[in-house]
Amino acid sequence: MTKSGSQPSLALDRPFCLLIISGGLLLIAFLSLLIGPASISARHVFFGLFGFGDETIVIIVQQIRLPRTLLGFMIGATLGLSGAVLQGFTRNPLASPSLIGTSNAAAFGASAVLYLGAAGALSIWLPFAAIVAAFISATILLALVSRDGRIVTLILAGLALSSFASALTALLLNLAPDPFAALEIAFWLLGSLADRSMVHVALAAPFILLSWVILWRTRLHLQALTLGRDVAVTLGTDPQKLSFMVIGGTALGVGAAVAVSGVVGFVGLVVPHIVRPLVGYDPGRTLLPSALFGALLLLGADILVRLIPTYSEMKLGVITALIGVPFFFVLVFRERQFARSEA
Repeated sequence: MTKSGSQPSLALDRPFCLLIISGGLLLIAFLSLLIGPASISARHVFFGLFGFGDETIVIIVQQIRLPRTLLGFMIGATLGLSGAVLQGFTRNPLASPSLIGTSNAAAFGASAVLYLGAAGALSIWLPFAAIVAAFISATILLALVSRDGRIVTLILAGLALSSFASALTALLLNLAPDPFAALEIAFWLLGSLADRSMVHVALAAPFILLSWVILWRTRLHLQALTLGRDVAVTLGTDPQKLSFMVIGGTALGVGAAVAVSGVVGFVGLVVPHIVRPLVGYDPGRTLLPSALFGALLLLGADILVRLIPTYSEMKLGVITALIGVPFFFVLVFRERQFARSEA
């Protein structure tokens, strides 16, 4: 099965594909609970997860490893889902959550707190500042899009806000009052799930769950858009309302994700490209597989972070970049080969 102007699709049966991805996700989530400095058997981890067995093991599993696994699942799913929605909405294969500036704005909010010395990297004030900054950025973007609903306006305004937030963060690094503050900001910006608690899960979960609901409701409109904007309007799609849903849903989820993990790149960009050949090129069909595979990919990357022997734990954003960059070299090569075969 081939889509014009696209890579040939493997087009697996969608329920089968979802079953395979879900099974892999369950396996990788359990491996995430197994891996840590303390060696604990799979049996003890399983019982400790439900509060049975040795009290020390229960504390390790429920208070240290479980929050990290839950955050990896929620953040990975959010990045994968928002990436699929943005690529379907803009019809741009390079669209990602950073496109609308939310992630960089959230990073700036958290960096400002660290710069001012108002809180440490694990303080609860850090996520609050990041979420507020993400919402300010999304509000500005919504105000701009409300006057001009064209997708090119969304892309240009989003890139401008993203670049501005990045510049402000770089300014904070340059003006840091001491090298320790600059180092703390730089390490936080690289992304990590280490030392997170159920407090971080509870803070991020409401925003992330709400974003899932909003973004999921866009699926039928994204399918209609594949027929053209005019046809989508005749089928009941309100482009301006859809823009608000896409921007607002992405801001909620990605802002909360960055707020508790720092910046984790490439997941939202890469995952839809991996999923699309398996389930087809209909944007609505890629949302759920992208969310599940995003969670699987991020949990897998976080496991690698813990397995690679280093003096201090490698940052999660480094691993996702090392995965994402080679993938896009392969993608560019495949696109060139496909273009030659079409010529």
